[in-house]
Amino acid sequence: MRLTRPIARAVRAAQTAAGYARRRALCTTCGLAAPSQIRCGTVSLGLRRMSRPAARSVSPNVLGVAQTRRRASVATATVEDVAADTEELGPIQAYDRRVGGGLLRNDEHQRGIIQSLQHLHEELRHYHAPPVVHPTLESLKPTKSLLSWFGGGFGGGSKTPLGKIPSGLPRGLYLYGDVGSGKTMLMDLFYDTLPAAVRTKTRIHFHNFMQDVHRRLHRMKQQYGSDIDAVPFVAADIAEQGNVLCFDEFQCTDVADAMILRRLLEALMSHGVVLVTTSNRHPDELYKNGIQRDSFVPAIHLLKQRLHVINLDSTTDYRKIPRPPSGVYHAPLDAHAASHAEKWFRFLGDPDQPEPHPEVQRVWGRDIVVPRVSGRCAWFTFDELIGRPTSAADYLELMRSYDAFVVSEVPGMTYRQRDLARRFITFIDAVYESHAKLVLTTAVPLPELFVSRAEMQESMAASASATDSSGAARSIEDVMSHMMDDLEHNAEQLSKSNLFTGDEEAFAFARALSRLTEMGSQQWVERGMGLETAGGKEERDNWAKTRSRQMEDSM
Repeated sequence: MRLTRPIARAVRAAQTAAGYARRRALCTTCGLAAPSQIRCGTVSLGLRRMSRPAARSVSPNVLGVAQTRRRASVATATVEDVAADTEELGPIQAYDRRVGGGLLRNDEHQRGIIQSLQHLHEELRHYHAPPVVHPTLESLKPTKSLLSWFGGGFGGGSKTPLGKIPSGLPRGLYLYGDVGSGKTMLMDLFYDTLPAAVRTKTRIHFHNFMQDVHRRLHRMKQQYGSDIDAVPFVAADIAEQGNVLCFDEFQCTDVADAMILRRLLEALMSHGVVLVTTSNRHPDELYKNGIQRDSFVPAIHLLKQRLHVINLDSTTDYRKIPRPPSGVYHAPLDAHAASHAEKWFRFLGDPDQPEPHPEVQRVWGRDIVVPRVSGRCAWFTFDELIGRPTSAADYLELMRSYDAFVVSEVPGMTYRQRDLARRFITFIDAVYESHAKLVLTTAVPLPELFVSRAEMQESMAASASATDSSGAARSIEDVMSHMMDDLEHNAEQLSKSNLFTGDEEAFAFARALSRLTEMGSQQWVERGMGLETAGGKEERDNWAKTRSRQMEDSM
């Protein structure tokens, strides 16, 4: 029987769809269902459509093409994922769906990481990036700077001041781990489930991104002169292309990248861009032993302050509770903060009886109430520990009773809270000298705990008005950012300002920052925890005996 033309077209469409379904295969590399024409590491552009306003560009745009490439071991742009986009699934729901469908194996360590992705997903639902404002060409020309406040110690004064990073900018994510740790699967999961509130998004391999940035910078310098500061303008162009910017394989091996990364990343953030990146290395390991690495250190500080650094490597532990993937310090007091404290409390506490209970310690006839205890771990809020009259003797008694401390809801302290700051520094010294572990959730980054940005700005403005009346004060915010990045090493200059009552206070402040940095290191945190790679339960028991002898010697 001869078919009519419309019916014939319908039959051919049905046959095509059936053939496409038959061609679907299970990827042998990643175990995810994927169309046969999509290889692991490549995503069809037809499955990755996104709306984007026309962006101003000063060089050929490679971001739109490169962002569709997936240089990784997992491909997740399946038909099911595309359909799920309309349901506004978050990363945790998408993960559960894939586990339920047998596409992924449930892993508690990985689930804890995905919970961090989910927290950021929820923040982005309600986040509205500010409109991008391009700097004028006139503002990009060299100007006199306030860097003389530190004797030019930051390498010159011709850089254009960057805009202030919005206070409501969600903190991004820095996911690092070895090959095979699931970096790309996690990035796929996050990127594919970004909420509809995210108007524009870009994903690109970091190496390709930096190549494009250098091409743009070169083009601008050719057009407007070699002395122009092109980084803010290029950053504005990039910000127009993505409210959320995702990097695969963040690394720095080139001195040209190292010289501009700090300003580039900060400029992007000043336009409200949320950064999410994967890497093989912890930020502290980036560009290690590189030429002029000192110039790159501020970029490391910025990454650690503005992105949650999460370790993807699942360390084997003899205990039942998996090690939290993030570091021990968390700022600000956002949606992540409560779960951060809870995860570390469960890990550092008694794995067999993790539920908290209160205890009372007695010091010289006085009671110290410890509101939450699990095993040898104690959890206080800042007000519960520091907000009440306590002394070094109280802290020493706590060190004898517990091996680890979680202190949550730590505020930023100004000169009006100097008593609280001194008390908190005394507690930090006690934890450090007893070799205990410390977990913090803070309202501000660690360098701003004892000196606020407002105080720093006021002090620098006073210095500027006294030494430079030619408009150099416009660089205050830029200089202050560099200053706050390495506050510990600038304690000598700070002691001469009006921020401290004398050298001794400035020294105690700098020492506290130094000790917090050391106590936040992986070596300090994992010591005595019984990780299999370090000797397992025997290592933990030996460390407990060593610390017990240390505490006996201090009595």
